[in-house]
Amino acid sequence: MSCDNRELIKLKIIMINTLNYKSLIGAFLSGIMLTCSFPETGFDKMAWIALLPLFISTLNLSTKESFFAGLITGIVHYFTLLYWLLPFLQKFAYLHVIPAVSVLLLLSAYLAFYIAIFSLISNRVPSSPFSFLIIMPALWVSCEYLRTFLFSGFPWELLGYSQYARIYLIQISDITGTYGISFLVVLANAVFFQIFLFISKNEWHGRRVNALQLISSVILVGLFFSIITFYGNKRLKYIDIQAYNSEKINIAIVQGNIDQTKKWDPEFQYATTKKIIDLSLSAKDKRPDLVVWPETAATFYFLYNQAMTGMVMNGIIKSGADFLIGSPSFKTNNEQVKYYNSAFLVSKKGELLDKYDKVHLIPFGEYVPLKKLLWFIENIVEGSGDFSQGKTIDTLKWGDYKLGIQICGEIIFPNLSRTMTNKKAGLLINITNDAWYGKTGAPYQHFSMAVLRAVENRRSLIRSANTGISAFVDPAGRVFDRTPLYKEAVVTRSMPVLKTETFYTKYGDLFALTCLCVAIAFIFSGYIMGRTSNRKYYY
Repeated sequence: MSCDNRELIKLKIIMINTLNYKSLIGAFLSGIMLTCSFPETGFDKMAWIALLPLFISTLNLSTKESFFAGLITGIVHYFTLLYWLLPFLQKFAYLHVIPAVSVLLLLSAYLAFYIAIFSLISNRVPSSPFSFLIIMPALWVSCEYLRTFLFSGFPWELLGYSQYARIYLIQISDITGTYGISFLVVLANAVFFQIFLFISKNEWHGRRVNALQLISSVILVGLFFSIITFYGNKRLKYIDIQAYNSEKINIAIVQGNIDQTKKWDPEFQYATTKKIIDLSLSAKDKRPDLVVWPETAATFYFLYNQAMTGMVMNGIIKSGADFLIGSPSFKTNNEQVKYYNSAFLVSKKGELLDKYDKVHLIPFGEYVPLKKLLWFIENIVEGSGDFSQGKTIDTLKWGDYKLGIQICGEIIFPNLSRTMTNKKAGLLINITNDAWYGKTGAPYQHFSMAVLRAVENRRSLIRSANTGISAFVDPAGRVFDRTPLYKEAVVTRSMPVLKTETFYTKYGDLFALTCLCVAIAFIFSGYIMGRTSNRKYYY
């Protein structure tokens, strides 16, 4: 048994011994309910009460006990949400079951730490309407914001993404980003918890929620959601008018459905390339201005492999359209070779117009994070450590337009899309290859996050995936021509090019930073009050 496994077992024993069985059940239930809120379960409404069992389980617990309750919730949630890492690590990293489970447990424990911190601090939030309605959601958003950036960041499926299909609700993200939606969801959970405390007559750290407090909370939240709904409705109408009056670009997305186990096999290189070229030519009668291929659709070094590049260029010239092609690339400098995950913009005449190198690399697929901790998978993951980071986050110049390209997991980082839009990107394009994850929840989860990038910046988003999900997303967050997984597809649609500058695009994560300031102020005030009153600190 490895040292990592022994530490995880010790942690598990400590948590079980620390909490009573009712608290364990509540914490476990919240973890399951959180996971069920995300694609592809279809139970997104569950998010609005998913934290209620955790809150109930921490009734009158100490801060230490609340921390472990939150840790259990987080481990259960992320282990079940990210289960798709197991087949990925076994199939492509060649790990046996126990090491693969260990990796998933370690990642789940790390992500769970943020929920544990939230549970620890929220355990001391007073039961007054202001505290419940402001501080608890602010604490949650603060933890999500920190998770987005710490240790290179891993903001996979923040709570707000669970509501990506709620078209009126997500409009607020052009002000607050996804964090605003997370705030609303936790706000609802906090109110339901107040209702539970009132009905059950349970005390929250020696205090009961009285009728006036509860009525004040319900009225305030009702008013708040009415404003959000009103804003969503008005904003939708405005954006639709803007889209109607804007310039349109005809774009074709190609989903080649190339088997990942054969994709990089030299014996299949010609056949897979011909397949995607033929699919692209099938869209010729719809006269696309731009044809978008998925990430690494060209399974060779584009512009270097002369034979295969010539084959692609002939197809481009026949199509009469410009192409965006995902392909690996490399650069040499003083006998040192650096490899990149790239996107090439090629004109209909076969001329290279521009090139983008991926800036934010994805863990395990392109590099191994926490190498000292995950020593046992270093240099095992196929392709890990092969790619270098692109130097700048920049747009591609395409005639009178600029394109904001994001390759694979880059789309889950809001600041990348925002930077592209600030650099005058008229369209956001996400090329990806989710074939690594098979028919699991990963492609659905990945797609849900891409939708919010369109709304935050009010830009059309075009997504081309090797095996799906490919789709068009309009600036209001509506999804069009969504393709199924593991099906060949070629879809063409005319998409609006907006120039609207949103509050979020201009000011970024101001809302999340405000929440962080509120959380810090609450923690600091609790510390001061604990010292001046000669009582235990809040934390």
